[in-house]
Parts: sequence; structure tokens; C-alpha cells
Amino acid sequence: MSASSSHRSGLSRHTAGLVLQHLCALAAVGGLLLGAASAAGQEASAGGVDAARIRAADREPGAWLAHGRTYDEQRFSPLARIRRGNVAHLALAWSYMTGTRRGLEATPLVVDGVLYATGSWSVVYALDAASGRELWRFDPAVPRWKGRHACCDVVNRGVAVFGGRVYVGTIGGRLIALDAATGEPVWSVMTVDPRQPYTITGAPRVIKGRVIIGNGGADLGVRGYFSAYDAESGQLLWRFYTVPRSREGPHEHPELELAARTWSPDSLWESGLGGTVWDSFAYDPELDLLYAGVGNAAVYDRERRSPGGGDNLFLSSILAVRPDSGQLVWHYQTTPGESWDYTATQHMILADIEIAGRPRKVLMQAPKNGFFYVLDRATGELISAEHFVEVSWASRVDLTTGRPVERPEALWSRKRAMVTPGPMGAHNWHPMSYSPRTGLVYIPSLSSAYPYTPDPGFEFLPGSWNTAEDLGEVQASMENYAAALRFCAPSHITAWDPVRQRQVWRVEHTSSVPGGLLTTAGDLVFQGTGSGAFSAYDARTGERLWTSEVGIGIMAPPISYAIDGEQYVAVLAGMGGSHGAHYAQFDYVNEGRLLVYKLGGRAQMPKIEKRPPQRVEVPPLRASAEQVSRGRQLYARHCLFCHGMGVRSSGLHPDLRFAARPVHDDWNNIVLGGVRMSGGMPSFADRLNAEDTEAIHTYVISRALHEPDLFERLASWLGSHACVPASWMAD
Repeated sequence: MSASSSHRSGLSRHTAGLVLQHLCALAAVGGLLLGAASAAGQEASAGGVDAARIRAADREPGAWLAHGRTYDEQRFSPLARIRRGNVAHLALAWSYMTGTRRGLEATPLVVDGVLYATGSWSVVYALDAASGRELWRFDPAVPRWKGRHACCDVVNRGVAVFGGRVYVGTIGGRLIALDAATGEPVWSVMTVDPRQPYTITGAPRVIKGRVIIGNGGADLGVRGYFSAYDAESGQLLWRFYTVPRSREGPHEHPELELAARTWSPDSLWESGLGGTVWDSFAYDPELDLLYAGVGNAAVYDRERRSPGGGDNLFLSSILAVRPDSGQLVWHYQTTPGESWDYTATQHMILADIEIAGRPRKVLMQAPKNGFFYVLDRATGELISAEHFVEVSWASRVDLTTGRPVERPEALWSRKRAMVTPGPMGAHNWHPMSYSPRTGLVYIPSLSSAYPYTPDPGFEFLPGSWNTAEDLGEVQASMENYAAALRFCAPSHITAWDPVRQRQVWRVEHTSSVPGGLLTTAGDLVFQGTGSGAFSAYDARTGERLWTSEVGIGIMAPPISYAIDGEQYVAVLAGMGGSHGAHYAQFDYVNEGRLLVYKLGGRAQMPKIEKRPPQRVEVPPLRASAEQVSRGRQLYARHCLFCHGMGVRSSGLHPDLRFAARPVHDDWNNIVLGGVRMSGGMPSFADRLNAEDTEAIHTYVISRALHEPDLFERLASWLGSHACVPASWMAD
């Protein structure tokens, strides 16, 4: 596959006095990590990770060297000092305030006594892993208007550490290499066309000296791909496009000839088609295969996207490619003709397990569509697939053809259809984990239903939300809180047997926001939730053994590491992302933090600040019902994904129902003039005119003056995380 040209920045290496300062600081902590550098047979140095060290990760169980700890992404820690018999003594050892109030989703890495993590706006920080002392901090200074292109908050899921460098992708689309000792930039490349609404939220992986990175933005209309850059220089080595740019070509690489035949000639090519690779990767060094999960379509409605039908490869697919060249070895499509935002970007786990009496090298995934897939990772052969939550879009997966058997009533191109799972999925980005001790996969699962509603007047609008749903109609159906409760997504931990394809146990949560998972050799499962609790469970039974009341929502996955024989468990807390922005409500100031626990810890939990009571200060509503209805439609297309369904904000962004009177008085200067762009509110002058913004304003005022119904008042009394069982979610 030929390499495309890359966009290079002119950032040079800085070697001022900060280098000596930080090297001295790191010398003080170097070698503290339990069995770290010595186990790999190399000297301890900042970011001293290579492929051999990651492959031998089990020789230094106190480290967390890669995103899933190992190339197989099992998220299993071999540490066992913390176990069922003493986990009750787990307490906070130290904390670190990230200085952000947006979503935190990163997996920290721990290398030679240094913890590396990311926060909102792609900020990177390096900390002494034993004390939490900040060693350095790097802010890529992403322009705040770029938040408009982040469908699901300005989050970042972490860094890669390799060869003395720390690699991070930014919301603005850059891939940056930092000196691991100082945090100073070594090189920076623009990985996307900055004129298009691409973002990067996923963590890079370094495979055979190549930094692998994808991107997001399908919902706003971009073309998906993932790329490999030289870790030393930042040079683009190869790029794999997941969808064709036309039926006839020219095609950038041969695989697209196969893909193009699965799209109709009159497909909505101008939409970019989607298929972004925004999160999951895994690698098998023995097979030398890199696995990538591909996302949803740019336009959900398949009849508008590809009117002649077709599977629309490589949407919602798992790809196995050669990391040296990007050449495709095999693919498996979880949802042919994807129509429900059923991405296959969810976490993939590689394991060697015995099935039907013989050992199999498998890849396991629980994507959004609700089925748990076990594939032969050498060939892509489907071994088994069963649903792990309630599923209404398909009755089963045919093991002969490998295809789902769709239910006709779930198709919504011509009429509204209530479908489960909804667009949040049965399992979203939150990483699942595996325990080789129990043989179980632990899934942060969700139950949800959603009214997919076609928009007969849909027109593709570059840079806007382009699902082809009638979002105004969906929003209208949810403005009554009792109706909205039907579509929320209660979360759970589902302990799944991948051999027998059945649930072993499940823990139900009242929160609709799950956290990622960690399993340990102490037979424990750790998870936080949106309700602000961080807990440990018995990996064999699901019994809750310990809980720390954090008071602030947790979405990120925990890790465990060790220093001087002391085992730690670390997790980032801070609400945001798609779930924290749209499916929860919280009344505290969302001050993000990293929390690190150990047995007998004595640190104080950081305090939570409550937001002051809000009051309505809107001007009188002087508008016709038609104008309010038009405002609802415009709000749904341009404003809903930050300010909430029915103008009911989660707390992550301002709740416009309670905007101060000066906001109303200066409405057009804010929405069109961009006077609050530095705070993250971009101008929409390229999409809206004064008449449009006035219609949106009337709709916002109407929602501010809305009298809450009985169910809404009841939910407020019960708390912010009220949900109903999925079995109640009938149309």
C-alpha cells in the first residue's frame, strides 16, 4: 500500500535548562517501580519502553506499559497483594487535580516509577507514581472552538510511551511526540485535513516502531482511516482508508476495490461515508497482525446513504492488517449495512482459550450492537456470537454465513422504529477486561432503547450532525421527562463466559454512566460509575467487596501498578463524554482528578463543590408555535449535543434554561459573533443566520418556562440517575 503525504509541523526539540531539571527529578524516582527496568534487562530511563519489553510485560507486573497493559489488551494485572481478604483496607494514597472540568477517559501508563496520563483538551501530565508529584505538564493549546467538532466531548483516552517518548493525539487532529523526561515536543504532524470536522480522542499504539492512530468525526461527515507514522521522525508510512471515496476510484489501495463493490453508485459520497477508527486497536506479535475496529456510517439511514443497498464495507468491521504495510489480511463485519450507529470500535481482547476441546487463538469483542463475538484471530473465522443484553434489531447471528438475521421492524428508513440497543450501544468505548484465572470477560454493559425516526427533508450539511434522523421529532418525544426515562440506559457489569457464550453474573447499577474495568490476580474486578462510586467486586461471584464514595462521576478504566512492593490502583474521575454529556445530570462542579489507592492509604478525598441553585431569568416569550417548532428543529441539529435533549443539560455544559439575563440580551453576539469562543462556545455564523438563532432562542425560552411534570419532579427528588429497566421500554 502506498503511503500518502503527511502534514508536518515545524516544532523542534527544546533542550533548555528544563531538560536537566526534569532529568534530575526523574533520577530520583527511576528504579522505584517493582521489577520494571531490571526485568526487561535494560537501564531505567524516562520512557524506556520497546517492543520486547511490552511482550515481556508479565516479567514486570508492577508496570503498566501499554494502553491495555499488554498488546492483547486484556487489562488484567498480575498483581495480587490486594485481594478479597484485605480489599476492605484499601484507601486513598494520593490524588492529583487535573485542572479541567470536562470528561476524563484516559488509561494512565506507569513506566519506571512515572505515571503518564491525559486530561480534557489533550493535556498530558507526568507524575511521580508513588507520591503524585507533578514532573511535567504539556498543553497542546487546542483552539477551544474545536470542541464544536467533538461529537462526544473534548476527551482523550491516553498516551503511548516508547523509545523515550510520549505520543499523544489531540482533539485538533495532531499527533505529537514528547520527550518523556521533559514533556517538550520532539515532533508534531497534522494527521487530518484541518478544514474538515475530524478529531482525535483515542490513544495511539506503537507497533514495530510505527505509531498507529485513527480519528473521529463520522457523525459530522468525514471519511474514515487510520495511519502509521514513524516513531522516530513522524513520517507517514501508510494509511488505510476504511471506505471508498467513489464507486469507480481511483482507489488509494487495493482493498478499496472490494469495498467499493458493496456501495451503490449513487451513494452519498459527499458525506465522506464515515467509518472512522476512533478507539480500539490490538496486536498479536506472533501472527504479526494489527487489529482495528471501524466505526459507524456518516449518515445512519442506509437508504439515503447507499440507496441501492449493499453491505457498505468496511463500516462496523474488524480489520486485521500487517503493521509493516497496512495490507489487509482479513475482515469481519459485525453489522452489514450499518443503520443504528452500531460501531465496532469497541475494545477488542486477544486470548488463547480452549473451545470444543482444542486451543484457539481468539479475538473477542462486544460491540454496540449487543452481540458478543468470538473470532479466530488468525483467519477471521466466526466461532460464536450471542447477545449479551436485550437486542431487538436482529434475532441471531447465523454461524454459517457470519451475518446477523435482521428483524424487519427495526428498519427505520421509512417509519419510526423503537430499537434496542439505542445509539449509546450495548457496550460503548469503556474498556472491558478479561481474567485468565476465571476465564471470564467483564463487560461494562448497557440496556437502552431509542426511537429512530427518519427525516423526510434531510439534506447533508458538512460539519453538522448528519444522521438523517428527525432529531427535532425525537427531541419532542423526550421533552416529557416520563418519556425520556424510557430511553435512558441503565448500566451493569456483565461477567461473560466466552466459551459457553452465556452470562455468569451481572451487577446492576442505577447510573446510566458506566466506567471501564480492571481485573487482577487477586480475583478482583474494579469499576467506577457515574454515580460517583468506585468499587471492587469478587471476580467469581460479582459480590461487592469494597466501595469508595468519590462524589464525582467516573467513566475511565482503572489500572494497577506497584512500587517498592506496594500495590496501587489508580483511576481518573470526571464526567463528560457522550454518556456524561447526554445521559446523566449532576449538580457538582466537575473538577477532574486522578485518585490513587493503596492498602492503608491515609490521604483525604478531595472535596466536592456543589453548584449554586439556578433560577430562570428569561425574557418574555413572544413567538408563535410555528417559530418555537422551527427553533426545536434547529436546536436539535446544532445545539443538542452540547446543551442537552430538551435544553436539559447534564451539568457538563451550561444549562440554557437557567442562562443569566445578559446571555439572552447578547444572544446573537454569542451564537453568531463568537464572543465566548475562548471559553469553548464557537460561532455558528457559517451555519445559522439571525432568523435561525432567534427561532432557537424562542425554543430555549419555551423550555425554561416549561412547568415540570410529576415524573420530572419525582426524578429530581430521587436523584440525577433515575432509569428504568429495559423491559419497560416498549413502544
